[in-house]
Amino acid sequence: MTTPWRLIIESQPLDGATNMARDEAILRSVAAGDALPTLRFYQWAPACLSLGRGQKASDVDFERVNAQGWHVVRRPSGGRAILHTDELTYSICAPETHPVMDGGITLSYRRISAGLMLALDRLGADVQNDSVADGQKLRNAPPVCFEVPSNYEITFADKKLIGSAQLRRKGVVLQHGTLPLHDDIARICDALAYHTEAARETAKAQVVARACTLETALGQVMAFSDVAKVLAEALAETLEMQLTSATYSDAELAEATSQFETVYATDAHTHRL
Repeated sequence: MTTPWRLIIESQPLDGATNMARDEAILRSVAAGDALPTLRFYQWAPACLSLGRGQKASDVDFERVNAQGWHVVRRPSGGRAILHTDELTYSICAPETHPVMDGGITLSYRRISAGLMLALDRLGADVQNDSVADGQKLRNAPPVCFEVPSNYEITFADKKLIGSAQLRRKGVVLQHGTLPLHDDIARICDALAYHTEAARETAKAQVVARACTLETALGQVMAFSDVAKVLAEALAETLEMQLTSATYSDAELAEATSQFETVYATDAHTHRL
């Protein structure tokens, strides 16, 4: 049986703090019962390095980031660092009791992953979906999200294609996911701190060996809008979503402004660990 969902597709890229503040506002609105479960697709400008909720800020080389004109933000979700540029990001938010999220982290990951797999198949990517046991995760995980194994991660030719992370708070689940569309996936290493430049180059080679873009999987560059359309249709079909295109309420926009100003755009939040 289908359930009603709100679909938000941002028409223009947004800075990192605004993107995170809007996802936070959606989470709070869904938790309060003031908004439907929400699927959101968005982009970032300028390029932004996002840190996982529990990641140390010392992983970042802020001098190099500033020289590139990039931003840094801390996500409310977990996971490791991602450089958001030339990509599609999704967020999906629903109560923990919703059929999509019910049953815990692993089951919800598996359900959402099935929808993403269907979308990528329709785009023409020959992808795989492998479960990763907790024992296989790296104890001393590198700072880059796309180097870290995750549950039901989606891969192409044994290279990670989509990185996802989840947050459960206020009885609501928020899952973030990143699909790099094209260009150099190893650029993230130019934003991170390494003891030597040789170590940086080694890290870049490791990222290239372990991760890829949609362009690599398809042999062509796909536009954000085209990929978002296919993803929305596949997720709706797989997760039995009745999607309705919508926008934010005035209360959500006000909350997003407050979260931007007091949390996500502040050094106190970014550097809190």
